Amino acid sequence: MNSSYLSSIQDTQLPSTAVRFVDTAVSSFQRIPGSSIVIRYIKSSHQNDPVRTAVELFLFIFAVRYLLAQSYSTNRNKTIPLTEDEIDDLVEDWTPEPLASEETEFERQSNERLPVIVGPSGPKTKLSNGKTVTNLASYNHYNFATNPELTQKAINTVRTYGVGPCSPPGFYGTQDVHMKSEADIAAHLGVPACIIYAQSFSTISSVIPAFSKRGDIIVADKAVNYPIRKGLQISRSTVRWYEHNDMEDLERVLQKVVKEGRGKSLTRRFIVTEGLFENVGDMADLPKLVEFKTKYKFRIILDETWSYGVLGPSGKGLTEHQNVDAMNIDFIIGGLAGALSSGGGFCAASQEIVEHQRLSAAAYTYSAALPALLATTASETVTMLQEQPQIIESLRENIKGMRAQLDPRSDWVRCQSCVEAPVVLLVLKDEHVQARNLSIEEQESLLQDCVEEALANGVLITRLKAMPPALGATPRDLIKEWKPKPALKVCVTTGLNKREIEKAGIVIRHAITTVMKSKKWQRQALVA
Repeated sequence: MNSSYLSSIQDTQLPSTAVRFVDTAVSSFQRIPGSSIVIRYIKSSHQNDPVRTAVELFLFIFAVRYLLAQSYSTNRNKTIPLTEDEIDDLVEDWTPEPLASEETEFERQSNERLPVIVGPSGPKTKLSNGKTVTNLASYNHYNFATNPELTQKAINTVRTYGVGPCSPPGFYGTQDVHMKSEADIAAHLGVPACIIYAQSFSTISSVIPAFSKRGDIIVADKAVNYPIRKGLQISRSTVRWYEHNDMEDLERVLQKVVKEGRGKSLTRRFIVTEGLFENVGDMADLPKLVEFKTKYKFRIILDETWSYGVLGPSGKGLTEHQNVDAMNIDFIIGGLAGALSSGGGFCAASQEIVEHQRLSAAAYTYSAALPALLATTASETVTMLQEQPQIIESLRENIKGMRAQLDPRSDWVRCQSCVEAPVVLLVLKDEHVQARNLSIEEQESLLQDCVEEALANGVLITRLKAMPPALGATPRDLIKEWKPKPALKVCVTTGLNKREIEKAGIVIRHAITTVMKSKKWQRQALVA
């Protein structure tokens, strides 16, 4: 083949140098293993179909060029370059969306008249206008806030540890007083372990997303408080709601969840509820919840923010009050900022659940630890509840005294909270709401007038504030969303004796009567 190929080239009258170059190139190519096969393929292809040879040559050159070409990004910048003047004009024309809804006229007026406390928040409180009033608007149920022994121990703790750790618990923020508080609360509840958070609000809203993720299922009571709702939102779990404290509806939802999950991959499933409901004042049926937990294979997350330190002979909460073993509850979340007059919150559970939160709960990992003085106060108040059960009994007597002056004797309001709740929630009776055709906004305004009338007569109370609407909720969703009834909040304390409690109850009852019979709301009744 080589001789015939060279003879054909020589017959073309090429220069001798070109002939020698071609001869050298062909000889070099033939030394490559398999070159003879390629040459035979090209020769037969050219003889039989020259067009095919041209196409294959083009594809070969394209492949070589593609492999040797420089890489480039497919994400080309399609933005139009702007001048500085154009950027300034766009910035001036841009209006950001508000972070919060605009303040209503009712909210503005209420905030302007908001009383300001000067000094400690005790049972008798001095306001910025110089007036001293009976304070029934704080959660200082045992008057721990002005206890001289607790105050002195807090002062000693500040002198020893300083005002704050200035660091997250996992990064040199944990002190021995924190470990002692966790051990004291765990021992009080009778569970293996406990973890303390720096903020009460962020405790439950961090615990839920630390264990429940996207694809997991949460069955929650419709009346749960705002921190729980934020935790449900952050977790991005599938949330199924059941009617407030309706165990039949809860079982129906649980059965539906179990039925839908058959044949699918296993997911984590939780029942979320409160021990003592902040927005209603009643208690959950814990024995029934434990029964459903075992029957349908769910875990229970129980928020005892408003029941820990209040319910039960020694203040252990709903588990003690309803005689349920705390070990049957997977998560017990409580607050230390209310009845215990400290700060922060806790989650009591098994050792594995607690240790998981130290790296997975956002509020614990990324927030500064609880100040040492508050951790010490929490330990001391927990000890006092166990060693002095008479203060719990004294609180219950004052609750009875307050309710006796309000619910049965008032023609206008009724108490919807349970008899053990130290926060007495007073709602307008249904017949008056219907007779005067009062909307939710009008009820809020009427109750605010009651708050101001009671304050004018020396008793400081407050209202149950409505929960903010759900993020991204449409007007149609808001109609279906569960809302608490407008209510007055009367926070009972042991800092007042029986006579003072009864006197304050009479003032509140008369204030409500005065407002309901005022010309402003009598006109409303005539219009209706």
